[in-house]
Amino acid sequence: MKSILNKKLALLPLAAFCLFTGSSWSQEVDQAWMVRARAVELNWANQQNNGLDTTQVTAQKTAIPEVDISYFLQKNIALELSLTYPQTVNIDVAGTGAGQLKGLPPSVVLQYYFSDLGAIKPYIGLGINYTRFSNVNILNGAASVNANSTGAVGQAGFDYMIDKNWGVNVDIKYIQMKTDVYVGTKNIGQLGLNPTSYALGATYRF
Repeated sequence: MKSILNKKLALLPLAAFCLFTGSSWSQEVDQAWMVRARAVELNWANQQNNGLDTTQVTAQKTAIPEVDISYFLQKNIALELSLTYPQTVNIDVAGTGAGQLKGLPPSVVLQYYFSDLGAIKPYIGLGINYTRFSNVNILNGAASVNANSTGAVGQAGFDYMIDKNWGVNVDIKYIQMKTDVYVGTKNIGQLGLNPTSYALGATYRF
């Protein structure tokens, strides 16, 4: 049931995008594009499932750069794409460094903006994340993980606009992200990474 619910939540931004772009009340928006550069800290939940708790495989929290591109479908509705390049994540086993992997975690989020509060522009969002893992080197190659993960994204944040174009952004996301862990060909359990990301950045709208 939980898996079915996650899949339905992940499809919401796509369904809403089709509705907004296909509806008769869609309209051109002044300054329809927004670009942000963010510094992001990823704090992993490291939930140990299906027997993995006895092995204690965890990911260390990390800081990454991020570029976000938003397009406003309406005055209060935007679609955001979050991008970075493959990021290195250090992995511990039983509290000791055991190797690393790289993750590429783009997200697409449908956002609602509260636009009538002056220079402060709060927003909330719901979307989908796709993470691809590569360059896995854990326990000198003895351990591996699934190649990818798909999950829902919840978002809240605000822009403080200094002028018409420039602003400062604060953003928080909760991302569903999980992967099965293998030693050899044996599945030893599932690691629920599920990071919460805290971001600070600059905004440019045009």
